[in-house]
Amino acid sequence: MLENDIALRSLLRACRSVAVVGAKDRPGSPVDGVGRYLLQAGLTVFPVHPVRATVWGLPAFPSLAELPGPVDIVDLFRAPEHCPAHAREVAALAVPPRIFWMQSGITSPEARAILAGLPITVVSDRCLMVEHQRLLA
Repeated sequence: MLENDIALRSLLRACRSVAVVGAKDRPGSPVDGVGRYLLQAGLTVFPVHPVRATVWGLPAFPSLAELPGPVDIVDLFRAPEHCPAHAREVAALAVPPRIFWMQSGITSPEARAILAGLPITVVSDRCLMVEHQRLLA
């Protein structure tokens, strides 16, 4: 759990890549706005969606296990009931992300418990775009 903005700022500053789980490029959707912001901010973005071939003009990956390499942040745009499965998927990665981020309105004590003890910061009910803009602008 992050104690303060200084810790979150430092952590975000060190992050260069993001897997966006639930990625869709539907104009006006929250995930589309955040994904496009992350790209414009210079982060390497890996869309994760089980059926889409591309999102934001980038190849989409069906799961986190199929990403081409490690990522710094896993950003979830999934309902809370899906978060524990994604936490287990993250826990099984050879190289864990620095942050497991559940977007605004999304919390999962079970996902947090699954990742407890791993070197992963869990953030819930916060927007990555808003926090990135606020802390790194």
